[in-house]
Amino acid sequence: MSEQYLFVYGTLMAATRHPMAMRLARESRLVGNGTIRGRLYDLGAYPALVETGEGDGEVHGEVRALNSPAASLPWLDAYEGIVPGRDCDYERVERRVRLEDGRALTAWVYLYRKPVTGRRLIESGSWLAHTAARRSQSSEA
Repeated sequence: MSEQYLFVYGTLMAATRHPMAMRLARESRLVGNGTIRGRLYDLGAYPALVETGEGDGEVHGEVRALNSPAASLPWLDAYEGIVPGRDCDYERVERRVRLEDGRALTAWVYLYRKPVTGRRLIESGSWLAHTAARRSQSSEA
């Protein structure tokens, strides 16, 4: 069976030190940093990745190889609020991700399905850079 990959771009990135990111780190191996086509929006405590068409921008994140997809994907879906048969904010889909070294692979990713009207676009496409800037601004105030 081939490896299954997961692209994470928000609270599940290891650098956030979020408890669920730490769990994911234990249950997977870091493949490397990567990018995916789309736009990133600030929802407050976490970001939303939205696909909006070709040439829109890039979202930066990590690609992780799941040690046991059958064990990890159910709790990841629950963390993202995915309940079968319900209208959920996120959906898990497979998309092409480009790694820093130029390789491309297919990975699971959680896409936001709701309108982002009135939400702040994260121009950099990086949740880590965005939250670092937010912390810096709040400490200067």
